[in-house]
Amino acid sequence: VRVLHLKENIASLARLLASTSHGGFPVVCRPKPDHAEVFQGTIKRLELCMLLENEHIFEPETNDGAFSSSHPVSYEKITVEKLPNLSCLTTLLNRYTTDPQYQQLFINLEPYINKSAMSVQAHFSLQRTYIIFRTLGLRHLTVVDQQNQVVGVITRKDLMPFPLEEKLRLQLAPQ
Repeated sequence: VRVLHLKENIASLARLLASTSHGGFPVVCRPKPDHAEVFQGTIKRLELCMLLENEHIFEPETNDGAFSSSHPVSYEKITVEKLPNLSCLTTLLNRYTTDPQYQQLFINLEPYINKSAMSVQAHFSLQRTYIIFRTLGLRHLTVVDQQNQVVGVITRKDLMPFPLEEKLRLQLAPQ
């Protein structure tokens, strides 16, 4: 599972977006230094792409891990139906992954994540999961364990009838 952190490195984020086609990502954080990372919410790929077009929100890493309250990007600016300029984004991602200055810059994702994103436990009923997808019109659903740690993501594609039947048949077939 590809997860993001509340404080994410720009170069790493650009590499992730360039190397995957995932439509959304679970966001995790470590509540205390000695604790495991737990699920905080989700963020869509399009929102991440729109955020990366706003360099004024990038910040260098600080010793205490805090972010100054730079001017956040408005909700209206990051919630788009499709990217305005794909070739511009490709150029931008390439620059962020190759230019060394972006290795030292970070983005605070906390103001932009969907903190009320649905999640299900690892052993949740498949039938109920399907119902949740259908009734809420979800594209992806985060799967967590008993400690609220991300263990997977279920997509709409995973719940399509034929692939699902095949997966179940392979899983249930005697080894």
